Amino acid sequence: MTNVDPADARAQFRAGTVTPTAGWSHGYTQTNLIAVPQDWAYEFLLFAQRNPKACPVLDVSDTGSRTTVLAENADLATDIPRYRIWENGELVDEPADAAQFWRDDLVAFQIGCSFTFESALVDAGIPLRHIEQGTNVPMFVTQRMCRPAGRISGPLVVSMRPVPGAMVAAAVSLSERMPAVHGAPVHVGDPTSLIVGNIDEPQFGDPVKFEAGDVPMFWACGVTPQAAVMASTLPFAITHAPGHMFITDVPDKTYTLGGGSNV
Repeated sequence: MTNVDPADARAQFRAGTVTPTAGWSHGYTQTNLIAVPQDWAYEFLLFAQRNPKACPVLDVSDTGSRTTVLAENADLATDIPRYRIWENGELVDEPADAAQFWRDDLVAFQIGCSFTFESALVDAGIPLRHIEQGTNVPMFVTQRMCRPAGRISGPLVVSMRPVPGAMVAAAVSLSERMPAVHGAPVHVGDPTSLIVGNIDEPQFGDPVKFEAGDVPMFWACGVTPQAAVMASTLPFAITHAPGHMFITDVPDKTYTLGGGSNV
């Protein structure tokens, strides 16, 4: 784990550090990013409202703005370790700095991230294999379709964490207390009826090694908007690269039921 202050983490990313952010800035909320043209923004907001498990919205920028109330003096175009640039639903670039691609008509959405509840799991002694193994969390396209909104549609994407069988109930209980960052898992156990493909071949992130007695747990994932970008052939979008999140100044407890007031 890399337990640095969020502002220091963002400064490192702005200076060129590229790394998955799982385990960074323990105790602070991380978010997914998607920025879309203004004429698509209402439909994306409606898509998020109709699919809150996968797309819990924590902040929406003013048109053209690169700032967020979630982090003072942050720049959404430079302070994420890696971005993705999309044109007509196709991935065209993965830069470490998106400033040259940012447009005056973009509306940026900050979507809750499951890395946020990982702090609670770690504090409870629940092992996270991707952090132990120094890899990105595995993410999978599922057989479940999200509820569409106007021109936007696509499948649910999930993140997967192997958890020791005796700790599954605790992982469910801890994560369900944080509905603003995906909440409880959408599936536990045999993934055959859930994911597209093989559990050893995630569509996003990296494969992870299971230890004896581990049970796969699947949470709705903020990469779902990227699957929608592809399925809906959005003319342009900027997103984070999967697993490379925006680290906010907001403590995790803010999004824990009973843990504090919202931003």
